[in-house]
Amino acid sequence: MSYKDKICRRAAQEIGFGNVINLGIGIPTWIPRYIPDEKNVIVHSENGILGMGRDCNLENADRDLIDAGGTYIQLKKGASFVDSAVSFALVRSKRLDISVLGALEVDENGDLANWIMPGRHTPGIGGAMELAQKANTLIVATTHCTKKGQKKILRRCNLPITAKACVNIIITELAVIAVSPKGLTLQEIAQETTLDEVLDKTEGKLTISEQGIKTF
Repeated sequence: MSYKDKICRRAAQEIGFGNVINLGIGIPTWIPRYIPDEKNVIVHSENGILGMGRDCNLENADRDLIDAGGTYIQLKKGASFVDSAVSFALVRSKRLDISVLGALEVDENGDLANWIMPGRHTPGIGGAMELAQKANTLIVATTHCTKKGQKKILRRCNLPITAKACVNIIITELAVIAVSPKGLTLQEIAQETTLDEVLDKTEGKLTISEQGIKTF
């Protein structure tokens, strides 16, 4: 199982029956693969889709159906389309139960940086700021470190902030970390890793959950 599958399978467990959710670009787009149909989850995409299904390959794609990141997608029965004004009104009025976003950095305060890297072109922050601020629960689904081994869970973010004090849960291929005003609480670690590895790859201060550490 790839690291993306591992992250998304665990993130899907946080999604409840009938939840309305939004999935950010990158890793989060795989989460619908692990949401059972009987949960009746409604996936919102900020380009104006309510009832988005799973991603699909090019051979099976309808070229008119893409998510906000340009990935070809399917629709669930009963799906609907709205314009951008209505789509973002849904976000701003806190009708999203859960938003799942990727991260470049996240810190002890729950601050999120996920929209720009210095020296790289970006068209703008897009909907990430409002998705981070307005969802009732924000899950960050990300690799624990960068491809170069740099830590992503920090004491304080160094990159431009998407939104402050917005993150509730961080899920990586190594760990599940709860975020609260008290800081970062390590709740779970992956079966094939160790507590020492998680601590070594995390700059932010981790407190061990009072309930102990579970495995996933």
